[in-house]
Order: sequence, then C-alpha cells, then structure tokens
Amino acid sequence: MKHLIALLGAVALLTGCMTLSGTYQLSLQDAKGQPLSQNINMTAQGSGIYSARNAMCSAHPGATVIIRDLKSGEELKSESPYKC
Repeated sequence: MKHLIALLGAVALLTGCMTLSGTYQLSLQDAKGQPLSQNINMTAQGSGIYSARNAMCSAHPGATVIIRDLKSGEELKSESPYKC
C-alpha cells in the first residue's frame, strides 16, 4: 500500500512539472461559434495560457475560449476549445 501511495505521489509531482512552450493566441466565441462582438484576442506564452483563459472567462462567462499556436495556427487540442 505504501508503494502505491508513493507511486501516485510521484506521478502527481511529475504531471505538475509539465509545462507548455510556445506562444499562443486566445480568442472568444459565443455559443454559436461566432467571435464575440468585442473581438477579444490575447497572446500568452507557455503556461500563461491558463491565466489568460481564466481572465477571459471571468469577464465573459458562458463564452468558449479557442487557443491556437501562433506559429502553426493549429488549435491546441489538449486545452481548446474551453467552455467558460
């Protein structure tokens, strides 16, 4: 049992150390998939996407955040789309 707890603890610590790298653009969409009328876009680097995403959701509850890699233009599948 102690080995299982130690293993789970190690996995939790290693997972917490994973970080994103790159520069991302965050934008908001309404429930119909259309950009919000304010056309809000933010740029964040690495794990800064979480702070930017949370700020956008605080200002616009119910919106959907789309996160795209600035270099490739591809959506960050592990984090996007994110429903506020």
